Amino acid sequence: MKNNTRLSGYRRFCNASTLRIALFAVISSCIISSCDNFVEVGLPASQLNSSAVFEDRATANAAMTDIYSKIRDNGLLSGSLLGLSNQLGFYSDELELYEGETNFYNNALLASGSEVSELWNSSYNQIYAANAVVEGVENSVSLAAADRDQLKGEALFVRALLHFYLLNAFGDIPYIHTTGYERNREVKRMKENEVYVLIKADLEQAMVLLGDDYINEERVLPNKWTAEALLARVYLYMQVWDEASNAASAVLNQGQLYVWEEDLDKVFLKESTATIWQLMPKISGDNTQEAETFSFISGPPPKSALLNSLMESFTADDQRKAHWTTAVSDGTTVWYHVSKYKATTNSGSSKEYSIVFRLAEQYLIRAEARAHQGDLIGAKEDLNKIRHAAGLPDTEATTGPALIDAILLERRLELFTEFGHRFFDLKRTGKLDAVLSPIKGGWNSTDRNFPIPESELLLNPNLSPQNAGY
Repeated sequence: MKNNTRLSGYRRFCNASTLRIALFAVISSCIISSCDNFVEVGLPASQLNSSAVFEDRATANAAMTDIYSKIRDNGLLSGSLLGLSNQLGFYSDELELYEGETNFYNNALLASGSEVSELWNSSYNQIYAANAVVEGVENSVSLAAADRDQLKGEALFVRALLHFYLLNAFGDIPYIHTTGYERNREVKRMKENEVYVLIKADLEQAMVLLGDDYINEERVLPNKWTAEALLARVYLYMQVWDEASNAASAVLNQGQLYVWEEDLDKVFLKESTATIWQLMPKISGDNTQEAETFSFISGPPPKSALLNSLMESFTADDQRKAHWTTAVSDGTTVWYHVSKYKATTNSGSSKEYSIVFRLAEQYLIRAEARAHQGDLIGAKEDLNKIRHAAGLPDTEATTGPALIDAILLERRLELFTEFGHRFFDLKRTGKLDAVLSPIKGGWNSTDRNFPIPESELLLNPNLSPQNAGY
């Protein structure tokens, strides 16, 4: 392990409340305990101003690491009830709601609602913190060059990642790349292609700064290939097929780092060799919020269950149904819940982390890109890699259109309830209306974008106009 290895956990950091906050002021101190554990301590006796934070390696690391904790606990990529894995499961065709309320399930998002404002504000909050890291390490005179590069690379990756999700959820958005209050309070929304240009630029720079290897053993800090994996997804969404295929290949070719996992019960364990990047639980011994969000042991379900239409999409011999979903019956009715993550309580030593990027998606990206390029043989090879692990035979698709449809179905069955892949796939392929109109009352084409929070429009009229339909 490199001598600049950071501890694999999460430490407290300052709370920037919204996009509009200008002060980056207080972080807690941290101490290094081992290669796979953080020790969280209270606030230091004296507060550190932002420049001092980035003159010390430990506090600079703590600043970046805390951003990961915020991503894990709040906003788009949280595994909680409020995160995209759950909310977009309701908004698309993955989850049925049984208890509680969510405007995502009811197809009734409101510009004045807390659901979208929480996603918007927490994301720009995290982006603000990433920008503070970028600026802090750039201005640091004490940090070693290797530390500056690593921290800046991580922050740029995070900035790109969050803007990617905001863009695909809200449509046109502002791209925030500074902590400057006066500039941020008057930002304007940018067109999709303009945002993608900036996302790509951040990822390309991150790839230059980040190392090929991980600097910890648990893959909770991104490396070069994590940024490449997101870049492959960006190109896929942009329909730049050759670049999507090349970027996915670059990741898949790292055979010493990433090894395909045939055992479905090991794919979501924290030691999985197919994991590209994951988020560590808050407390040692805890596991994922996803397991707590989706699991139940008796019916009727206390929160949600998988839609019957999704369960019926699995063929009888698809082992993902057997290993990644669990049937619960009250003797009369059978419900299914997601069981990709199985540990719902503290297990002494954590068994599962929340996996954000994994190899299967890269194979599916390359398969789709190859199919669009006319490389049907290569596309089939990648698709069959996924199918074989699920216990399925080779695909029967023989034409380009049939193969693309088969790949999109495989994405549904492989990536269900993982950060909104299904909703975004339907959106980017123009299938939202055809799939959701028959099953969601009052579905409109304009529902493809979330509303911009009304409070943000009031504070900054430059964000107008509101998305159509709200």
